[in-house]
Amino acid sequence: MRTYDFSPLYRSAVGFDRLANLLESASRTSSEGGYPPYNIETTGENAYRIEIAVAGFTTDELNIEVKENLLTVTGRKTANDDAAPQKTYLHRGLAERDFERRFQLADYVVVTDANLVNGLLSISLKRELPEALKPRRVEIGAGSPLIEGKAEAA
Repeated sequence: MRTYDFSPLYRSAVGFDRLANLLESASRTSSEGGYPPYNIETTGENAYRIEIAVAGFTTDELNIEVKENLLTVTGRKTANDDAAPQKTYLHRGLAERDFERRFQLADYVVVTDANLVNGLLSISLKRELPEALKPRRVEIGAGSPLIEGKAEAA
């Protein structure tokens, strides 16, 4: 595993500390492994969807939390051994292990919906810019002409 030192960014750039933290976080999470597998897709100009394969999990065993631009999806498998007799497996290929998957969200990206259908957890996201950041049209008025720096009387 290759590690990167982002400390030179802190010494020579001002205001990019959040970007450096994102890069460090991305380098750490890329080595977490591939369970459970997931897709990230764009569904519109400002809309996204994350699909996570969570076969065998119920809605009660899954948790979605957003805190400070970090989306965390966790799965905690409940013990089914008490209710059923002991099983003897010849091959056990279905993963029933707990997991935690993290996604760094950009500013103003919010979770709008989450559904569990056929073993796929689908999380819909949308970028919602505040009105102050949206482009707006500025009307140009037809003011009166100036003569030597003074407005003409109407």
